[in-house]
Amino acid sequence: MSSHVAPGDQLTSGLDRRTELREFLRSRRARLRPEDVGLPSYGRRRVPGLRREELAQLAGVSYAYYARLEQGYGDTMSAEVLDAVARALRLTEEERGHLIRLAQPDRQSTTQAAPPPQRLRPTLQHLLDTLGVPAFVVSRRMDILGWNRLAAAVFGDWGQLPPEERNVARLTFLSPEARDRFADPERVALGIAGVLRMNAGKSPGDPHFSSLIQELSQKSEEFRRLWARHEVSCGIIGESVRMRHPMVGEFDLVYEPVTLPGGAPMRLMTYPTEPGSRSEEALRMLASWEMEPLR
Repeated sequence: MSSHVAPGDQLTSGLDRRTELREFLRSRRARLRPEDVGLPSYGRRRVPGLRREELAQLAGVSYAYYARLEQGYGDTMSAEVLDAVARALRLTEEERGHLIRLAQPDRQSTTQAAPPPQRLRPTLQHLLDTLGVPAFVVSRRMDILGWNRLAAAVFGDWGQLPPEERNVARLTFLSPEARDRFADPERVALGIAGVLRMNAGKSPGDPHFSSLIQELSQKSEEFRRLWARHEVSCGIIGESVRMRHPMVGEFDLVYEPVTLPGGAPMRLMTYPTEPGSRSEEALRMLASWEMEPLR
């Protein structure tokens, strides 16, 4: 990373903002073929996907203008140009938001101090305890702030971990025990990497993201590989997640998050089952066995 970085140009992921923007756009171009967008394919291609000039043509901007954007100089680009590029690249809504944050970051939020450590309000913990499904609350940094007994039964007893290790991304990539709870841990890991990248782009003033991403990059080859894909995701609401439990075998949970209002961003993560399914019965069995208090 260059030592000459303009204020506001450095993401807390440890990457220069302009480099991050350039690599994100390149990765999105690489997944589109000319025939996918109605363009003729000609000439030998050194890299996969659309060329810069083809993308510029699709977006209706000059090659020089688009090249400047891909070099990281998006500050002077209009919203119309960014929208045109997003449409040409067929970005999802999450990817479009990520593009705008990289191209035209909020200078005030870039330099603001990181928020103090978040704590769960007692009323929220009480809410968790009354829910009949696995549920926990996470911060934008993916720290696990609170959970209920069923979440501990399904995902593991986080109360046995030091507070600094209670992080969804850290557990996903660095804890074999946590990964063993998922029937398809690679699919889960890809989703977590996408959520982490999106959230890091939303909180450029929080140094926790920098240290977390650096730790994961140093300790996990899988994380380095997935991080290089530049996927951006907020998770697919209603998506099924297959769990593996030593007592009840495999069963499916449904991902249903709720953004909590007020204060620093927090999400209530709930995992119900399909009514009348074998998975519902498996969860009911776990609930009947987990009668001891968490801590």
